[in-house]
Amino acid sequence: MSHILPVIIAGGTGTRLWPLSRELYPKQLLNLTEDVSLLQATIKRIIDLPDMLPPLIVVGEEHRFLTQNQIAELGLTDEITIILEPVGRDTAPAICAAAVCARARHEEDTVILVLPADHLISKQQEFLQGLEQAKELAAAGYLVTFGITPHSPETGYGYIQKGDGNTVLSFVEKPDKKTAEQYLTAGNYYWNSGIFAFSIRTFLTEVRKHAPQICATMEESVDKGRVDVPFYRLEPLSMEACACESIDYALMEKSDRVAVVPVDMDWNDIGSWQALWDVSAKDTDGNVVQGDVVLEDVHNSLIRAENRLVAGVGLEGTLVVETADAILVAPLAKAQDVKKIVKRIKADKKEEYRLHKTVYRPWGSYTVLEKQPRYQIKRITVNPGAKLSLQMHHHRSEHWVVVKGTAKVTCDDKVFLVHENESTYISAGHKHRLENDGVIPLELIEVQNGSYLGEDDIVRYDDVYGRGS
Repeated sequence: MSHILPVIIAGGTGTRLWPLSRELYPKQLLNLTEDVSLLQATIKRIIDLPDMLPPLIVVGEEHRFLTQNQIAELGLTDEITIILEPVGRDTAPAICAAAVCARARHEEDTVILVLPADHLISKQQEFLQGLEQAKELAAAGYLVTFGITPHSPETGYGYIQKGDGNTVLSFVEKPDKKTAEQYLTAGNYYWNSGIFAFSIRTFLTEVRKHAPQICATMEESVDKGRVDVPFYRLEPLSMEACACESIDYALMEKSDRVAVVPVDMDWNDIGSWQALWDVSAKDTDGNVVQGDVVLEDVHNSLIRAENRLVAGVGLEGTLVVETADAILVAPLAKAQDVKKIVKRIKADKKEEYRLHKTVYRPWGSYTVLEKQPRYQIKRITVNPGAKLSLQMHHHRSEHWVVVKGTAKVTCDDKVFLVHENESTYISAGHKHRLENDGVIPLELIEVQNGSYLGEDDIVRYDDVYGRGS
């Protein structure tokens, strides 16, 4: 029997789960229903299965270190290759890149199992049964899609119409309520899960036939890419020239080699706060509650507090999500419209669509404590053994006060230590670097002063993480 190569698609931003999900901290990296993220749950679901090869994970460039850290938490750093997309081009180019990379490493009859990183599957045994059937069909030369047995007339999913055996009669876009009810009654319509299985050979043959431009540009992007362990960096210019299309539109709706495997595995794509409420454990009043929350006469609501006490009185079917820099309040039934709010926040050039107060970096993190026109205060944490880039700022000076650990500081030609309760000052225009040679996290308060405090005022001269200026 052929081996199975998991390809985990970990792009996207999950705007309907704002303010918890942000552009630089998307939903697949969040712990929403258990003590691991959706990405980690996806990896754990398949990593120890028989005939399963180490996965390929496709992520955007900006999410690479967070993804790497979550893989490291599972103890799998040496086993997983992370393919970096320099630009987002939807699922067809992402899967094509993974297939081309896989062809260079594995036999062409190897079955690729495509898994979105942000889905919840509660019935593992049913998933495994569907996987066995999909593997057989993929080995026989089919492009296999997993169809989820519907239990309600959902309007947020596309549908697959099944014919005799495993044949697919049609792919259907998201229907209105009346049409979805008709699909449910018909009994041969399934939710389109976005989970696929096919051999490397079949996929590349079919994508060359039905999406030749995508295939050619992604083959070029892979061929011109480079290894940067554990990453494989796709070449930017060729990928930028690639069409932006989903795998359904580019291939699955056009090929005559498509098969569907119906599966009832308690699947949910956690596409909104309503979806999260649906799958989460509830109290006796039907509420899903997380964090420091006090409720009085509140029913069938989702209340989530990340940083402070949230109190609610007399609410019904209400959504309240609190983070350090934003609070969302809405009827739970309007959860799909959160993406409209995010669109407006982005149009207004507010950073809250993109960043949290705490921003994660490969060396640690920083939290913005206060920001005013000519000064900014941050709390910086540097992990043991980590160091920031050797850098310079044109428009700001920085004053560092160490509150925990010992900082190794480079300023121009000087290298010195700054201990707890000590400080140092870095003037604008001076090359500098911050390091933690200790065994405990280094924590410091940074006060920035200057005419411009943006993160793009960084000129990097040396960086162990491969970031440019």
